[in-house]
Amino acid sequence: IRFKDSVGLQMIPCCTTKQIRIDCPRSAPKFALMLKILSMIYKMVQSNTYATKRDIYYSDTLLFGSQSVVDNIINDISCMLKIPRRSLHILSTTKGFVAGNLSYTEEDGTKVNCTCSATAVTVPSNVQGIKNLISHAKFMLIVEKDATFQRLLDDDFCNKLSPCIMITGRGVPDLNTRLLVRKLWDTFQIPIFTLMDADPHGVEIMCIYKYGSVSMSFEAHHLTVPSIKWLGLLPSDLERLNIRKDVLIPFTKQDQKKLASIQKRPYIACQPMWKKELEIMAASKLKAEIQVLTSLSSDYLSRVYLPNKLQFGGWL
Repeated sequence: IRFKDSVGLQMIPCCTTKQIRIDCPRSAPKFALMLKILSMIYKMVQSNTYATKRDIYYSDTLLFGSQSVVDNIINDISCMLKIPRRSLHILSTTKGFVAGNLSYTEEDGTKVNCTCSATAVTVPSNVQGIKNLISHAKFMLIVEKDATFQRLLDDDFCNKLSPCIMITGRGVPDLNTRLLVRKLWDTFQIPIFTLMDADPHGVEIMCIYKYGSVSMSFEAHHLTVPSIKWLGLLPSDLERLNIRKDVLIPFTKQDQKKLASIQKRPYIACQPMWKKELEIMAASKLKAEIQVLTSLSSDYLSRVYLPNKLQFGGWL
């Protein structure tokens, strides 16, 4: 896998292959499971039916042993055949939400309007099939956590400042949420900002949206949006806003390890401003959730922080 600025992490064409042999005691069970899943895929393609990864696992839990075994084999098959998971008739379970100035038609003809501000719409399970996308949004905001997303919805953030689209993958984003972010960017070409916790985990999630993940690098062209900008919560914001030290959380050993590994990644080298922020985080050994802004005032995030950032270009 190599890093390419315009695409993110992508698989190189002449990559090394992984051998799974039927005559080797260690890889024979994996070979058998792979054939089993391939036969299930073949039947689904023939009958034009679909299943989720969970459906496949629950069709024979004793045989597969765990969900991760199924997930890894499906990734391998998708990578080997160089086709997206949906072409294998395997659906990803969706956990993401979308709200704001957006309407579209689903593959089966259902019209979806995300503009009703009180509730969010679940990200569609077939992103490739949606059409007639209409939006007057000026920007898109990716929110790391569900709680922050709901809070911004309650504060009517999508309409107050200027029309926008808000999306959350509720933590590490699933495939459909990433596909939707990419589809919206391809369709509307509007700026995309991320609102994450100021901790290594938040930075990691943001990197998945922007540069992709190693496990899905063979699908990078459909999934990554290299133009994504880091809006907040920046480690430098904590000092600038005089956030009290007692509301910040000390680093764990795991946080330190994750941050060190992110700092070594090839894409951080071409982001000097990000590099600086990660150095601030590493030096302070403190992390902050977006919720720390409530220590300033209960609606500080939607009333002061985000409007100021967006108006004065406070992103990286």
